[in-house]
Amino acid sequence: MQGRAVMRRVMTLCGLVVVFALGTDAQVRPQNSLFLGSSFPAIAAAFPSAGPAAIPAPTPEPAPADPQGIYGVIQNFNFQISGGFTYMRFYEIPNTTGDLDGFNISLVYYPRGGHWGVDGEFVAAFAPQNGVTTTLDAGMGGGRFRFIKGSGSEIWVHALVGGAHFSPQMPYGSESALASEAGAGIDLAPPHRRAAVRIEADALGTYFFGTYQVSPKVSVGLVYKF
Repeated sequence: MQGRAVMRRVMTLCGLVVVFALGTDAQVRPQNSLFLGSSFPAIAAAFPSAGPAAIPAPTPEPAPADPQGIYGVIQNFNFQISGGFTYMRFYEIPNTTGDLDGFNISLVYYPRGGHWGVDGEFVAAFAPQNGVTTTLDAGMGGGRFRFIKGSGSEIWVHALVGGAHFSPQMPYGSESALASEAGAGIDLAPPHRRAAVRIEADALGTYFFGTYQVSPKVSVGLVYKF
């Protein structure tokens, strides 16, 4: 009987402890929630850099520079040297013509890189005739005017005068004669490049054997600017 009384007292004491603990917890929790809720604004105010708004916005990259300011101006070189293949239809005397193939070389100088230039040309063309090689060569000088294109290509015209030589010796007259040439051409080039492809068409005038010759001539070659 005495043991049962002791057990009842112990269980009654444990129940009182549990009730006291639950009551204390109910009083402490609202205070903790109020403390924490009131502390967050204070902490955020004390450390403003901790918020996401304090992260700096990325700086935009500058736009690429306009290449027109760097490459937009076509550079004009003072000198041009060219060489290439030449075909000529030579009207030697009435009822006698010849097809001559050869080469031409020219040098042009543009003072101050402008439109007007000083032009010099040498052309030599060959063809078999009556078992021998016919040769017609001419050296001339004159002027040239060019139209500078924005793409780097050029269209030009020129007029030249000089002398020509024909061989072998013919029974009709002298081997030498005055020569003149007029024509036009185009130099095709990528922008800002020194090299170009030249296509040219001319009329070569000579006076051999007491006869005027006006011979069409076409040339294709390369140009180097410096």
